[in-house]
Amino acid sequence: MRSINLRRLEIIAVGLTALGKFLFYDVLNQQLIFILIMFIFWGVYITKRIKQSPESLREWGFRIDNFTRVLKTVLPYGIVAIVACVSIGMIRDTINIHWHIIPILLLYPIFGTLQQFLLMALFAGNLESTGRFSKVFIIIITSTLFGLLHYPYWWLVVGTFLLAILYSIIYLRERNLYVLGVFHGWLGAIFYYTVVEKDPFIEVFGWLIRQ
Repeated sequence: MRSINLRRLEIIAVGLTALGKFLFYDVLNQQLIFILIMFIFWGVYITKRIKQSPESLREWGFRIDNFTRVLKTVLPYGIVAIVACVSIGMIRDTINIHWHIIPILLLYPIFGTLQQFLLMALFAGNLESTGRFSKVFIIIITSTLFGLLHYPYWWLVVGTFLLAILYSIIYLRERNLYVLGVFHGWLGAIFYYTVVEKDPFIEVFGWLIRQ
């Protein structure tokens, strides 16, 4: 079991990662560098923690024993969300399906799983482990943070806030990051190309195309 101090440090590290997102995404416009730093740092941390405490994987939610059950829970919401994205896109005339969506659909679930690990396992999970906060409070504060991470794009702020409520409820009950990561990755990709008129492929890999 992780100590209280370690859990607090993990929460602080999540907060610093969130600040890093605003610095690299919104100020420096260096999305790829941030993603690489994020994966390296947290990859090293996860590897170290597994060596010290192998049970941490399951505790965090890296598990497949309940994958099918969680998938069945999430799937109806996913279908409704996709229909909503397409409908909103048609109404706003913002649907912009491009071949770029293919690599994003392949890569974003990996990034989505890391996001779920940080927000659900290390933030919401650690808050719950203290025993000092109600689940309602944990769900609201986690969802608010998740939404604010997508500022200043208000469609993303609202959309991710609502989705994070679902993520938090399911995570605190089931502890499965894989389903939530894939769900968030695929739905996020669809949301970008139908509602907000953003191309994350260009934002991250555009410098490769321009060369």
